[in-house]
Amino acid sequence: MADEGPIVGRETELSALSGLAESPDGRALLLRGEAGVGKSVLLDAAAARSLALGHRVVRTAGVEAESELPFAGLHQILHPLLPQAAGLDRVTRAAFDTVFGRTTGEAPSVMALGVAVLDLLALVSGDRPLLVVVDDAHWFDPQSAEAGRFIARRLSAHAVRMVIGVRADVASAWDAAGLPELTVPALDARAAALLLDAHAPDLAEGARHQVLEQARGNPLALLELPRALREGSARGTGPSELPLSRRLEQLYGDRIRTLAAAERTELLRGALDGTAAAPSPADRARYRLGDVDGALAAGLLTVDAVTGDPVFRHPLVRSALLQSATPNERRAAHAELARLHHADVERHAVHLAAATVDPDEAVAAVLERAARSATARGAAASAVALLTRAAELSPGSAPRSRRLGDAAYVAAQSALLDQAQELREVSDRLAGTHRSPTAVITSAYAALYRDGDVRSAHRRVAAALGSLPPDSDPETRTRLLNLLLAISLFAADPVLWTVTDALVDAAPATPATSLYRDAFGDLARRGAGARERVQDAFARLGEEQPWDVTRLGVAAYYLDALGDQRLLVRRVADREVGSGAVTNAMTLLQLVMLDQINSGEWDAAERTGKRGLDLTAVHGYALFAHQYHGFLGLIAAWRGDTERATAALNRLDRWARPRGVGHLTQLAEAIGAAAHLTAGDFEGAYAYAGGLTAPGTFAPYSQQALRTLLDLVEAAVHTGRAEQARAHAAAARDQGLPAISPRLGFLTAAALAMTADDARARAAYERAVAHPAGAEFPFELARVRLAQGMWLRRARERAAARTVLEQAAEVFDRLGAAPWARRARAELRAAGAATAQNAHGAAAALTPQERQIAELAASGLSNKEIGARLFLSPRTVGAHLYRVFPKLGISSRASLRDALAGNSTEAGCVPAGTLAPGHHSRTPAAVTADGSPGRPVVVVVGGSPRRSATVAVGR
Repeated sequence: MADEGPIVGRETELSALSGLAESPDGRALLLRGEAGVGKSVLLDAAAARSLALGHRVVRTAGVEAESELPFAGLHQILHPLLPQAAGLDRVTRAAFDTVFGRTTGEAPSVMALGVAVLDLLALVSGDRPLLVVVDDAHWFDPQSAEAGRFIARRLSAHAVRMVIGVRADVASAWDAAGLPELTVPALDARAAALLLDAHAPDLAEGARHQVLEQARGNPLALLELPRALREGSARGTGPSELPLSRRLEQLYGDRIRTLAAAERTELLRGALDGTAAAPSPADRARYRLGDVDGALAAGLLTVDAVTGDPVFRHPLVRSALLQSATPNERRAAHAELARLHHADVERHAVHLAAATVDPDEAVAAVLERAARSATARGAAASAVALLTRAAELSPGSAPRSRRLGDAAYVAAQSALLDQAQELREVSDRLAGTHRSPTAVITSAYAALYRDGDVRSAHRRVAAALGSLPPDSDPETRTRLLNLLLAISLFAADPVLWTVTDALVDAAPATPATSLYRDAFGDLARRGAGARERVQDAFARLGEEQPWDVTRLGVAAYYLDALGDQRLLVRRVADREVGSGAVTNAMTLLQLVMLDQINSGEWDAAERTGKRGLDLTAVHGYALFAHQYHGFLGLIAAWRGDTERATAALNRLDRWARPRGVGHLTQLAEAIGAAAHLTAGDFEGAYAYAGGLTAPGTFAPYSQQALRTLLDLVEAAVHTGRAEQARAHAAAARDQGLPAISPRLGFLTAAALAMTADDARARAAYERAVAHPAGAEFPFELARVRLAQGMWLRRARERAAARTVLEQAAEVFDRLGAAPWARRARAELRAAGAATAQNAHGAAAALTPQERQIAELAASGLSNKEIGARLFLSPRTVGAHLYRVFPKLGISSRASLRDALAGNSTEAGCVPAGTLAPGHHSRTPAAVTADGSPGRPVVVVVGGSPRRSATVAVGR
């Protein structure tokens, strides 16, 4: 802004800005105020103070014309600094090249881009501090605003300060930035009078009173209205009835009209292109102003003190230029800018569309290409606008309807379901139908994501596919098939899957669709070779559309190939969360979470799950919310947090079972199996795991039937069901599960080892723990080592047992799986390891195995259950207890707990009846005093009668 003399009435604000400039630490500050209140003057003052201190200053301003161009604002901030990016590593430089359109590689996530920017800022500020000044930040595009928020919150470790100005009356992404704010109010009466008198001392008293009354403390109005009065352009009642900013725009409009036509055209091009917001970058062409002396003299432009370039005096000047220009003048300016930006597909498309009035297929096609570019860069919401404009410029109703359908599809993927519905309705009217495929897709997405209504969604989509003519649009058919596969995955219903399989077989499905069918559906019977296909599909993935990455990522998870695509999935998830395909981001974050669970990053997985839950709450996606609750419940189950695991199980069962969302009810069963295994309640674990699939078989279309392979075998072994355990392990081998994925090969080897006879067990365990996939799944590997250590101890190979048990205990500790760690340490003691014990008095006389048996008996287990857990006969357990009783000075099981007082249940079990309140177990909750079984009763989970289990109730 031009120098208007001393700044009046802003002592508080100037003090805060001086403190920012002089701060020894990096900081950010958000200035908020109405138009004309003096934010730009204060930003100038902050820049001047920093320059006086010898700091470097980078100035930029948001431009309304660029508010839908992804990363345009960020480019303005960085372009003076990019020459120094040569000092950064290749990966960091590649992030800038991608988002600024220099290359077409994979777009970085918000976090990756933000870290790259911080690296550049740190490099630039290494020799002298840096101040970044952003004016009119409310006009920043969503992607730049998100990156800017990320940066501004992480400046403390760098010699970088950032001050951002936003309008109070314009909602923007900065509103939720969580940054320190400084509100810039109107001037008080005294300061307003001082400012007016300093700049218009000869104003008549009546006019002075009128200006003060109309300006209401707005500094820009106090400066401009006197000039308008002198020129006679503010007389009458009209302007006084307008809002302040509109009055000022009108005043600027009067000055614009006095300029020569050529100069007005020059200013209009600059306003539309944002030229005056910042200097032109060398690597991205911008329109450069020339011959604007008249505008400078009229006070419409001023010269930037840092760069020497002409800049608009105030954002309202740009607004006045746009209002004063005729439609033909604006179109001509856009046409010139489209030629200037011919190498930038998105910017070229925006200006070309604005320059076009009549339908033009060539322009519509350019907009379609720009939309694909936007979605590949994490700007799916911008792509909706581009596709909508492409539809408007389409010459016929058919292409217009198709492009609106495409816009509806992208809107649905961006969690804009209401907008998707509106676009779909217009598309249907153009197509002359009320039940178009687009309508079915949009309504099915809403039914699935918001309500979990898999049955009606499946019925509608299947009917739409069945009614498609043979020559229908291939893209529409593919979208319907892929949606039907997703619905069928959530339903996990063999009846619905039969319909889906038939429709996929009958259609000319793409290779990707066929892959999704094999991975989402009957994986046990169709999965062989699918893992290689998903890896090939990722390798061929070019311009990454978020929905393609999402579907391939889901397939990769079920084929245990997600770890290979970890960086891509995490990057795209972060990229899409803000203004991209938010619906896909919810699923991608689930994949990130599941990968973290698999790889043993359980704390990070919980953080990701909570982040995903927050996202689902904003958009009301109940289906995804329940998935997140289920995954969090699974972590809680393995960690022994029975209360949280039970709450998640019941939440899933109550919501999903009435809706037929079998995928989630099966997840609830898996949580139940995990919780009972962790608690040492193997009978209950067997009931849950056996509910997913019968031993010796793998239920078709059940993903959890494969993922709980080890749970069912382990529960069967510990409950004395050796025959069922061996049958299930053999079925995994004979079904060919090892050919589906390395993980299933590892689990199959582990199951075969757990069920092998003593002659073969040693070699079987060695094969299992040496399996290459084991290291990628640390929790499962630790469980196998625990079982191996137990077998080695029984084989009296105590030294070898201690080695593998210590490895298992170490992993359990790292994961926070405390009950499993206690179980491993109990086995270590039984193998003769010196571990910390709380035993004292008579209990110290017990051998490690006697103590282990005594603790299990004290927890309420019968001799048979103890024997099943420790691989001993009930008679041997009884003999141990016979020796324990006199050592402890007791004569019955009922006294064991008191005799062992002060000892924890180190064996990894919980005392009888200690499952979380409200948890309805399928398992023994108590045993009779002599350890004999009780009578069968019906138990309840989630409020519904379920399979019976034996519950001992005493005699």
